[in-house]
Amino acid sequence: MEGDISMNRENVWTTYEEADIKALEGLCKEYKDFLSNGKTERECVAQSIELAKKAGYQDLEELIKNKTPLKAGNKVYRTWMEKTIALFQIGEDAIEDGLNILGAHIDSPRLDLKQNPLYEDTEMALLDTHYYGGVKKYQWVTLPMALHGVVVKKDGTKVNICIGEKDEDPVVGITDLLIHLSGKQMQKKGNVIVEGEDLNVLIGSKPLKGEEKEAVKKQLLQLFDEEYGIEEEDFLSAEIEVVPAGKARDFGLDRSMIMSYGQDDRVCAYTSLAAMLNVEAPKRTSCCILVDKEEIGSVGATGMHSRFFENTVAEILALTGDYNDLRLRRTLQNSYMLSSDVSAAFVPNYPSVMEKKNCAYFGKGLVLNKYTGARGKSGSNDANPEYIAQLRKIFDEAKVAFQTAELGKVDEGGGGTIAYIPAAYSMNVIDCGVAVLSMHAPWEITSKSDIYEVEKGYEAFLKNCR
Repeated sequence: MEGDISMNRENVWTTYEEADIKALEGLCKEYKDFLSNGKTERECVAQSIELAKKAGYQDLEELIKNKTPLKAGNKVYRTWMEKTIALFQIGEDAIEDGLNILGAHIDSPRLDLKQNPLYEDTEMALLDTHYYGGVKKYQWVTLPMALHGVVVKKDGTKVNICIGEKDEDPVVGITDLLIHLSGKQMQKKGNVIVEGEDLNVLIGSKPLKGEEKEAVKKQLLQLFDEEYGIEEEDFLSAEIEVVPAGKARDFGLDRSMIMSYGQDDRVCAYTSLAAMLNVEAPKRTSCCILVDKEEIGSVGATGMHSRFFENTVAEILALTGDYNDLRLRRTLQNSYMLSSDVSAAFVPNYPSVMEKKNCAYFGKGLVLNKYTGARGKSGSNDANPEYIAQLRKIFDEAKVAFQTAELGKVDEGGGGTIAYIPAAYSMNVIDCGVAVLSMHAPWEITSKSDIYEVEKGYEAFLKNCR
């Protein structure tokens, strides 16, 4: 038999022409800006709204209020609690024939301030935290950290917080035990080298003159009042995240990669959003939904388990014709979805956890994950082969580089995405995203070529899946 019949995929960098490199670098520059300016869910949603409006999208809430009918070509968005956003472009086909959906999450592992966080110990002011999502706690110490979030006062006033990102800003962080005195610490298992209750953020050490008790804490409270008009009790209604300080930047001497906080899953969120905004006049109604809370099970009012998506589709149906429950059920069941989420890239330093024929590699393009879940496919969506075959055809015809992968060796562990949740409506769903190194670490790494290919793939899906 002639030719290479192996399943090995070509490194896509070797196929690029000058025009590809120019388009790739342009996309990645915009993506880095999105990452640097969007380290919380609220910040990501705010940026998404700004970009959507520039692309001609209207606020669905206004159309609902005015009972404005929707027709083919209309573009709308809707947000919920400033932490979730859904965008729709009405297609020519009947909505009951289904939607083409890109779904990603915009929350990332981090540290959250507790509701009563501020305290003083040995003339040092600290903030108590509660880690969010799956983290290796020891990775979050000795790093420059920033504070991002919002404080809501009793009168409803919102105060936005962002400290540590400007060159002139101070940073905060978590101290670690010096190596000279860490004999016992170094004997501990990795999960308890640093314990959750020790992830306390140091924010100050200067006492307020004239105060005898908790003078450092009082100095910080005075600063909060002067700079932001907030008092200690206002922390009770605050949402402040502790995240790595610093911008997304090129990684590697060849500038082939990007290093940044929060690429799981903002790399797929941004490319989904970009694809949604780039596609014009799709045959089927297209949708991009960016959700919160995936890292803790997609729960809550802003997670994929909420009724926000279903309710919004119902509103869309009401503005495109007579709403009824059967029409909604048909729309959801007939939909196709890419659960746009990241995959674990092959790690040269730790090859033992991967099965080389079935893992994702940098430079091999978009990643399709038929299985997510853990071990015996627990929590897996397990996409059907008919749908995968259709996607293969779409990507090949659009010259999109793609690969297939599992998260790692079967018995090593696993992970989940939002895929299984919309699949409950009986729609076709598969995980489809970007390979990431150091996933869930404060700084994650992706390949620029994979970012470029996945955005191309998402566009091809929105245009051609039917």
